[in-house]
This record gives sequence, structure tokens and C-alpha cells, in this order.
Amino acid sequence: MPAIDAHQHFWKYSPVKDAWITDDMKIIQRDFLPEDLAPVLASNGIEGCVAVQADQSEEETRFLLSLADKHDFIQGVVGWIDLRADNLAERLTYFSKYKKLKGFRHILQGAPAGFMLDPEFIQGVKTLADFNFTYDLLVYQNQLPEAIEFVKQLPEVKIVIDHLAKPSIRTADIAAWKRDIASIAIFKNVHCKLSGMVTEADWKNRKADDFIPYLDVLFDAFGAGRILYGSDWPVCLVAASYQQQLSIAQTYLSTFSEHEKLLVMGENARKFYNL
Repeated sequence: MPAIDAHQHFWKYSPVKDAWITDDMKIIQRDFLPEDLAPVLASNGIEGCVAVQADQSEEETRFLLSLADKHDFIQGVVGWIDLRADNLAERLTYFSKYKKLKGFRHILQGAPAGFMLDPEFIQGVKTLADFNFTYDLLVYQNQLPEAIEFVKQLPEVKIVIDHLAKPSIRTADIAAWKRDIASIAIFKNVHCKLSGMVTEADWKNRKADDFIPYLDVLFDAFGAGRILYGSDWPVCLVAASYQQQLSIAQTYLSTFSEHEKLLVMGENARKFYNL
């Protein structure tokens, strides 16, 4: 079964809208669209992808859906919606007609402390389950204690943590992250993406071995049945080529069974997002 890239982005670059793309990330200060990604996926034996929001607007959701409508290899979309809106159910009803829309994400890594525990926000995420939508949880490692309290209140929602919760690989600071990943993995509705690691490492001086302790923790906590491979393309390009980031996952998985490889590299994404 061909692989799935469960996490990538498209955008038409705007210095204002995409102000998070700083000058040290100059390589990605341009448009990235399906025609840029299609040959990359094909050359790496990857059948399809899940496009994830990068801008917090319904316009972004519609933009990704319009791309998915034109390109079969975009098998799923994770959009944005105002999860605290009074008319959330009405908006989710509207978006339910789009078969490739699989879930939603809010950029919690930039949110103030306590935001994700706001009762209105939690109720909004709860409502996603009523419409069979998933939730992508984007946090930094220091937000994991709050994220544990968040997921505790959402047993019915299919949740996936993006980018291993962004551990500080560049400083090899692992203890607190390891403890919190083990705690959040106890909740069986929570999955995790094997993605975004190269940008959390030293961009210029990373070594292959830098990632192994983090991957060991991840697989000990979640097992091969709840981990989804994702590239985080094109963001990954600030630190590594597509092939380089992919090879980190493939090399680590080389000692796993064929069944486990299939799960991580595609089957888990198909099941989680109902692709």
C-alpha cells in the first residue's frame, strides 16, 4: 500500500499574511502549490497527502478545498474554523458537504496560556465529533501539561498531535517532554504525527542520531498503531530536503515489521482521517 504524507501545507505567499515566515526562512518566502508538491511525492513513492491550514480563516479552508477539488492526490484537508463562534454548528453543517474536509486545527502554539482550556473552546472542539471531524493539536512542548488537561475533557474527539509537540531537539532537552508525551499518550483517542522534527533540530548541524531518542520515546508511548508520518513540507525545506526528512523516518522504521511500516507510513493516516 503506497504511503501517505499526513501533514503538508500550500500557500500563495504574502509577507503580511505569512509574517511568521521570517527572513531566516527565506527559502520558503514564495508560493507553494500542488504542482510543486506532486512530482516530489511521486518521486518518493507517496500516493497522497493531507493539506493542513497555515492561516486562521475560513477563506484558508476554502482555498485548500479548492485545491483538493482539482488534485486527486490531495486526499484530505485540515481546515480552520472559529471553534468559539455562536454559529459553529451551522458552519460545520455547511462544511460537512465537502467530502475531502476531514478536520480542523487552531494554531495553539501561538495562543496565550489557558486558551485551550477556555470552556467555549473545549465545547467547540467537542462539537467536531458530532460531525465526524478530527482535531489537529499544534503545541510546543512547554504547553503539553495544559494539553493533557485539554484532551482529558475530549474523550470522544479524534485528536492528533502535530510535530511530536515540538520538542527542543536542538538543545537535546528531553526529560520534561518525555514525561508529558507518556502522560498524553495514555488517552487512546490521541495520536501523534512523526513530522516537523528537522525544524526543531539544529538546521545546519544536525546529525541523524539527534532524532533517535525522540523517536524512541514516541514509539514507546504511542506504538506503531497511533503514529502518522508527515513531512511538514514546505516548512521542512528550511532545514532539509523532502528526501532528507523522509529518510529519517524510513531509516528509523527499517527494523520494524512490514505491517508496522505500513501503519506509520499510510494506514494510520487513512484510518484517522477516513481518507
